Amino acid sequence: MADPEVRISGGLADESGDVEMQAGDGADVMEVGETGADDAPGDEVAEDETAVGANKPATRITFVDYLKSPIVTLHIGSGDAAAQLTAHQALLVKSPFFADAIAPNSASPVSSSPTSLSVLVLTNHSPCKKHSIDLRDDDLEATSCFLEYLYTGEYFPHKLPSGNLQVDSSAPAVDQTGDQLLKHAKVYTLAEKLSMPTLKTLSHSKIHLVTSTAVAELTYARYVYSHTKREDATIRKPVASFWGQRSHVLRHETEGTFRKMCLEYPEFAFDVLSFVLDAEEKREERRRKADDGNAEKGSARKRPRGEK
Repeated sequence: MADPEVRISGGLADESGDVEMQAGDGADVMEVGETGADDAPGDEVAEDETAVGANKPATRITFVDYLKSPIVTLHIGSGDAAAQLTAHQALLVKSPFFADAIAPNSASPVSSSPTSLSVLVLTNHSPCKKHSIDLRDDDLEATSCFLEYLYTGEYFPHKLPSGNLQVDSSAPAVDQTGDQLLKHAKVYTLAEKLSMPTLKTLSHSKIHLVTSTAVAELTYARYVYSHTKREDATIRKPVASFWGQRSHVLRHETEGTFRKMCLEYPEFAFDVLSFVLDAEEKREERRRKADDGNAEKGSARKRPRGEK
């Protein structure tokens, strides 16, 4: 059966929102919003909610809307290191990881798209059976940095417009142990888990702004190769490059730790060796091209003096 045809007469809706609907000649007519009513051209019907809704301006989400959303408890660490942190649900679901965990029954993930977020935020108390999330394998400081980033768009120490890091009076100017490097590295791996690419980029950029010693760099390298995937060249390649350029000097400062690192993490040793060999291959290629250029110049036939 053919679908009934509905025509709008062309008049603007009045204050009540009603519009007049008229049928085309010879066509079946459906009066929207009424059931069982006789077909009668010119009768008033319910407004077309889809058309009206499309003309409404998008609802702006305010910070108050975020703060009105339910509180979620995060259980971080285990044993003596266990701690509890809390955050607002509407901010947490910006992370797909938390959107999945907070979804009703944890079966149908909540999308982190702006539309889905708007619905979740503005309902204030949307259904949520899990107001508590277990993160016992995650680092407390890294998680607190993540939450600080959610609420403010940054985490301490901030990255200044000058390109440097904000001074941390509680930390030494030079990282001797690797603690400052590890702080940003742990934020990086947590951001990877939580699917927060902008936080990953921010934390990785801060790593390269830390002044450190060889011991600290090796501690950082150990963490990177034990907590990141083999294909994660974003963070692994700079580590291999650093040690490939300086290992002939820095390995003496690490008192055998460099050798132990190479034996414990063969991928680290292979990446460093690959960098050294690639660099040597490029140098050899440049030398060969330079020699070929000199040979061509030397073999050029010179015109004898007086020859015309």
